[in-house]
Amino acid sequence: MTEIFLKTINSQIKDGLYHGASLAVYQQGAWQEYYIGTIDGAKPVKPGLIYDLASVSKVVGTGTVCIFLLNKGSFKLDDALQAYYPDFHDASLSIRQLLTHTSGIDPYIPNRNQMKAQELQEAVNRIALTADKRFKYTDINFLLLGFMLEKIYSQSLAHIFQKEVFSPFKMKQTSFGPVKNAVPTQKGVNDGQVHDPKAKILGRHAGSAGLFSTLIDLEIFLEHYLQDDFAAELWHNYGSLEKPRSLAWNLEGDWLDHTGYTGPFIMVNRSGQQAAIFLTNRTYEGDARSLWKKERRKIKESMISSFK
Repeated sequence: MTEIFLKTINSQIKDGLYHGASLAVYQQGAWQEYYIGTIDGAKPVKPGLIYDLASVSKVVGTGTVCIFLLNKGSFKLDDALQAYYPDFHDASLSIRQLLTHTSGIDPYIPNRNQMKAQELQEAVNRIALTADKRFKYTDINFLLLGFMLEKIYSQSLAHIFQKEVFSPFKMKQTSFGPVKNAVPTQKGVNDGQVHDPKAKILGRHAGSAGLFSTLIDLEIFLEHYLQDDFAAELWHNYGSLEKPRSLAWNLEGDWLDHTGYTGPFIMVNRSGQQAAIFLTNRTYEGDARSLWKKERRKIKESMISSFK
């Protein structure tokens, strides 16, 4: 079962794409874990490491809470964001569009990285919408969903995620960063710092990135998606015909998945009772993003092939 994806990963490490990875695959009711290579060229990858999830945070936090609320009838998919978050300027934007990245948002914010948290939130509240509603992935969609959740609960996302997801699921090592002794995502930068610039500014109010977690906690998380009723209807296209999307998740055949900029990704197949987790800090030495997207696809495809 394991030969295909282990060969792919070891080849990528040998080629210098990243130093190492923690990974786990789920099949026949059990997880198998692997710890390969190093964190930084010297320190070995080992059990218990805490990783910056980057955009995997979208499903671990914001997406899961939104799914809970939809299932409870707290709002409907095609309701306007403005009905629950009146600070946003345009009543035409729907929750479905945000969850499936079909909002038409133009994500450009001048001088974004120099802003303070309140300034950034105000800029997001005024973000421009275009008429192009084709799939276009942008963090702004999930920043707005996060702001909406904070308005609904009158709490920070940190409290919401802890109360609604991490505590009930018993995910004891998942939280917003910075997290001391976490795997560093950039050479020369202290470990535990949030890599995503918008999440770094917004901290515990970022719905798009900024969470840190471990292999064990993500195993627990994915088991709930494999087994719990709340996730039963997610393996359907809620987006466009051009680009199928589930709610918060990418949808490809029997698989839901989500990736993160710093290298991690998670995958889950409910009908096959299969799942996979890949955690790495591929940005540590540099950022060959275009190459990484191609190489990440190879890992995902080799993992899926290994299940057959």
